[in-house]
Amino acid sequence: MANFEAYQEYHRIEDFEEDSPPGEEDLLVHVPEGLKDSWHHIKNLDNFFTRIYHFHQKNGFACMMLSEFFELVQLLFVVTFTTFLVNCVEYDVLFANRAVNHTGPGQSPTDRNKVTLPDAILPSQQCTERIQGNSWIIFLLIMAAVFWVYRLVKVFCNILSYWEIRQFYIKALKIRMDELCNFTWQEVQDRLISLQREQQMCIHKKELTELDIYHRILRFKNYMVAMINKSLLPVQLQLPLLGNVIFLTQGLKYNFELILFWGPGSLFQNKWNLHPKYKRSGNRLELAQQLSRVILLMGVANLLLCPFILVWQVLYAFFSYTEVIRREPGSLGARRWSLYGRLYLRHFNELDHELHGRLGRGYKPTSKYMNSFTSPLLTVLAKNVAFFSGSVLAVLIALTVYDEDVLTVQHILTAITVLGVVITITRSFIPDEHMVWCPEQLLQCVLAHIHYMPDHWRGNANKSETRDEVAQLFQYKAVFILEELLSPIVTPFILIFLLRNKSLEIIDFFRNFTVEVVGVGDICSFAQMDIRRHGNPTWMSEGQTEASVYQQAENGKTELSLMHFTIKNPRWQPPQESSVFISHLKEKVQHDAQGGPSTQLLLSEAPLCTSLQSNESATGPDNLLASVLAHPILTASGLQGRDHRFIPPSTAASAAASVLASLSTSQLPAHGGRARAHGLLPSSVHPETTMYRSDRTVMDSMSRSESRLRSNTLHSEFASAEMSLHAIYMHELHQQTSHPQRTSVHWQNPVPLRDLHTQTGLHAPGGLGSSLPTPVHLGGWREEEEEEDEGEQEIVSGSPPEQRAGSSC
Repeated sequence: MANFEAYQEYHRIEDFEEDSPPGEEDLLVHVPEGLKDSWHHIKNLDNFFTRIYHFHQKNGFACMMLSEFFELVQLLFVVTFTTFLVNCVEYDVLFANRAVNHTGPGQSPTDRNKVTLPDAILPSQQCTERIQGNSWIIFLLIMAAVFWVYRLVKVFCNILSYWEIRQFYIKALKIRMDELCNFTWQEVQDRLISLQREQQMCIHKKELTELDIYHRILRFKNYMVAMINKSLLPVQLQLPLLGNVIFLTQGLKYNFELILFWGPGSLFQNKWNLHPKYKRSGNRLELAQQLSRVILLMGVANLLLCPFILVWQVLYAFFSYTEVIRREPGSLGARRWSLYGRLYLRHFNELDHELHGRLGRGYKPTSKYMNSFTSPLLTVLAKNVAFFSGSVLAVLIALTVYDEDVLTVQHILTAITVLGVVITITRSFIPDEHMVWCPEQLLQCVLAHIHYMPDHWRGNANKSETRDEVAQLFQYKAVFILEELLSPIVTPFILIFLLRNKSLEIIDFFRNFTVEVVGVGDICSFAQMDIRRHGNPTWMSEGQTEASVYQQAENGKTELSLMHFTIKNPRWQPPQESSVFISHLKEKVQHDAQGGPSTQLLLSEAPLCTSLQSNESATGPDNLLASVLAHPILTASGLQGRDHRFIPPSTAASAAASVLASLSTSQLPAHGGRARAHGLLPSSVHPETTMYRSDRTVMDSMSRSESRLRSNTLHSEFASAEMSLHAIYMHELHQQTSHPQRTSVHWQNPVPLRDLHTQTGLHAPGGLGSSLPTPVHLGGWREEEEEEDEGEQEIVSGSPPEQRAGSSC
C-alpha cells in the first residue's frame, strides 16, 4: 500500500468536459407537445438508468416483484420457524428421552410408546406463554418486525418505481415485456441514446454516449475498483501462522460503501456530486479527522449489532446450505470467484453481466489449474480413507436393502450420511490419472479470460505460492461461508483499527481522482480510461502518458479497460488520446502478425491444442484461443504441422497478433447504416458471411426475434474471444517491456510502438490502410470442431518432477 508521502504527490486533475460542446450546459430544451410522459428532464439519472439496467437483467417486472415478495416471505419464515423450534418443541419427547404412553380404546399395545410429531409439539397456549416469558425473544421479534416492515415499505416503493420503468420500456423504448429477454443490453442502450435526442432525459447534454450511461450506473463501483487497484482499502491482513490473508465480505463491502458513498456523513452530498469541501486541499487534515470519527462510530455500531447480525448469519447459512450439503457434500469443495477477486479483476466501466460472463468463461480453466496441485502423501491417505469408509458404507447399504428395519437402529442414518460425506471429501483429493496437466498453459488460459495477472506469476505457475495467490481470487465455497459467518465479528475491528488509519489517504484519493463531467457529475478519473492521465509506459503507453507512478493504474488497468469498453461498445467514439492508443495498438498488431503463424495453421492445430489443455468440449472461439495459447509449445517441441513442414518458432503474442490482424481486417455491417468505429469484430458474426452461409435455410426458417438473438449471442462470443486475444497480446508485450530477460523467444526485428506509424504507412486512427494482409476467413472452425472428437492426441514429455496429477507438459 502506498504510504502517505506517496499520496502527497497526487495533484488535482482538471475537469474533463470533452463529452459536451462548450456552452451546451446553457442550452434551452424544447420538449414537443406530444411528449407528455415524465421521461424528459429526469433529475436523478443515476437511479433511473440503474433501474433500467436492473429491470433488463432481472427479466422484467413480474420476475422482479415475485423475487421481492419471496424475500419478504423468506424473512418471515426464518424468524417464525426459528421461534417455533426454540419455544414450541419438546425435544425430550422428540428424542425419546421421555416415554409417551398412548392409552385409549382401539389403541394397539405396540403403538402406545410410539412417538409422533404432535407429541413433540407443545400446545399453542403453552408455546405462547414460553415466548411471553422470555424477554430476549420478545426483543428480537420486535427488531425483526421493524426490519420486516421496513422491507415491506421498500417493496411497495419498488413496485411503484419499477412499474414506471415497465411503462418506459413499453411506451418509450417500444419493447414489449414478452420480448424483453430477446433484447441484449447493448440494444436497450442504443434505444436509450436515440431517445435522448427526442425527449432530452438529460438536459445538460444534447446527446448521451455509451460512456455516460456506464458512468451513471457504475459511478460508485468504479471508485471501489480504483481503490482496490491502488491498494487503498484495508482488505489484506497479516495474520500469525496464516500469513497474508485477503478478507472482504458482503458486510465489510456494505460498510465501505455506507461510509464513503451514501450513508450519513458520507463524502457525497448526493448520488452524483462529491461534497465541495472534499475537492479543496486546504482543510484535508480536518476532513480526515471528521472521516475518522464517522468510521469510528460505524465501527462501534457494528460492534453493538454484532450478536444480532451473527445470529442472523448463522440461521440464514443453516437454512440455505444444510440441505445442499446433505444432497451434495462435495459442494463445499467447489470454488467460486471471491468478492475481492470480482473487484480486482473488474475493468473500469464493466457492467455486472459483462463481468459475470467473463469470469464464467474463466471458471473451468481456473478450476483445472487449481486442481492440478495435489499432494502425493495426501492422495495416498485419501485413497485409503475412501476405501475403509466405502467398505463400511457398502455393508450398511446392503443391510438396509435386506431389511429396512435396520434404519430404525439408533444413529444408522447418521452413520450413512457421515460416511457419504467423508467419501465425497476424500475423493476430491484423488486426482484424475488420465489428465494431461500443463500448468503454464492453463494459467495462460486463465489469463485469457480474467485479463489480469501479476508479473511474478509468469514462469511460476507450478509453484504453490502462485496457487495460493490464485486461491485468493478463486476461493472454496466453504471458505466463503466461513468468512461470511466471521464477518460480523471481524468487520468492526477492521473499521476501527485499520480503515481509520487510511482516513487522510482516502480524502486525498477522492480529491485527486475525482473529475466533473458535464451532464454526468463527479466520477472517478480512472473511469475516463484516459491514457494520458492514467496510462502506464510498460503497457504500451510509452510516449502517450504524462502520469506519474502514483497516477498510473496498476496492472495495466487503464489500457485493458479501454480495449474492453471499445470492443463491447463499437459505436463509442473515444477521446483523442485513447484513439491514438488504439490506433497504435492495431498498427503493432499488424506489424507483428507479418512474422507470426497463419490463422489457417492455428485452426488446423485446434483439436490437438484443446486436448493439450484438457478441454473436453469447446466452441469455435475457444478452439482458436486454445491454439493461440498452445502454439508456442507445439513449435518448440518440433512437431510437424498438417502441411508436413516444420513450424517456425513463434510466441503466443505473435500467434495472437495473427488472429487479431485477420479479425480486424473484416468488416461488420453496422446497425442503422453507420460505419463501425474501430472494426474490431469479425464479419463472421453476421448471418450473411461465409461461416454461416450453409445455415441460410435454418436462418430463413427462424423467427425474426430468434435470428436476432442468435446473432447477438455470436456477437458477444466473438467480442469476448477478441478481448481474450488482446489480453494475451498486451501481457506478452508488457512482459517484454518490463522483464526482457524473462523472454525466451524474441520476436524478429522488434519495433517500438511509438515508431510504428512511420514504418507501416498506417496513419488513419480509425482504419487499417490498404497494405494489410489478406483477411483470412474463419469458416474452418466448424470442421475442426467436428474433427476434434475423431482423433484427440496426448503429448507427454516425461513424468513431472513436481507434485502433479497424471501427465505433465
